[in-house]
Amino acid sequence: MTAVKPPLVRITARTADILRRCYRGEIPAEVLEQMAVLKATADGHLDAAGRIKRGGGRVPGRRS
Repeated sequence: MTAVKPPLVRITARTADILRRCYRGEIPAEVLEQMAVLKATADGHLDAAGRIKRGGGRVPGRRS
């Protein structure tokens, strides 16, 4: 069985600028992964152990 390749993600010019200027010397894919985990946690999509919750989390677009 072959491993599933992660999707190719195109970033905006602004994101590229942030990565280049604020995270110099760091691996961009790792920085983006950390950002995704932080957002998913803040949005309530991850449990305390960092696993994806089933059918949970905040309703998109709503802030409480």
